[in-house]
Amino acid sequence: MRILAIADEEESWLADRFRPHSLDDVDLIVSCGDLPARYLSNLADLSNKPLAFVPGNHDAAEAEQGVPGCVDIDGTIRRFHGLHIAGLGGSLAYNDSVYGYTESQMARRASRLAVLTYATGGIDLLVTHVPPRGFGDLKDYAHNGFSCFNKLLERVSAPIMLHGHIHRGYGRMADEVTHVSGTRVINCAGHAYIDIPDSAIPARVDRRIWEPRAL
Repeated sequence: MRILAIADEEESWLADRFRPHSLDDVDLIVSCGDLPARYLSNLADLSNKPLAFVPGNHDAAEAEQGVPGCVDIDGTIRRFHGLHIAGLGGSLAYNDSVYGYTESQMARRASRLAVLTYATGGIDLLVTHVPPRGFGDLKDYAHNGFSCFNKLLERVSAPIMLHGHIHRGYGRMADEVTHVSGTRVINCAGHAYIDIPDSAIPARVDRRIWEPRAL
């Protein structure tokens, strides 16, 4: 399975310079936030690919109203061809104009997601807007990651975590780091391709009460 992950920066090759069939090898598009609804909806239409998203810190409207033609995965789990995808959007609330949470508020959200993860047989991909604290974030408060994400990764053992928020133009930084839990933490600001072998997607027992809705 090939995933195109996007975040933070509108790129012309995915919008006004989009070419037919340019994403034929992509199975799923995932937005890690801070991209406007019109951009996401247009990309889903042009590519004819399913698009799942979490809101970023500048996406209050998208969080409240949704994005036409796209699937909101914030605070829940969805399934795509057997892949279990979980999402937690938003950043630390550093002023009144951003879509954000305190550390304790996000910790409660992360705890609920962990319980849902256990009930649905595990997750393969965690999608957030900000990285875990100390793993790909920056020192200024607005670009700190959430400390509770470290505990969440240790609890759910997600193989891959995708995030945005840390623009590559902010300075030299690694596009990918390995968390102490073993999770690959990938910065998708702009765009990134992630390839997941079908053999890496586990077969799960059907738990119909908690079965996530398919994308």
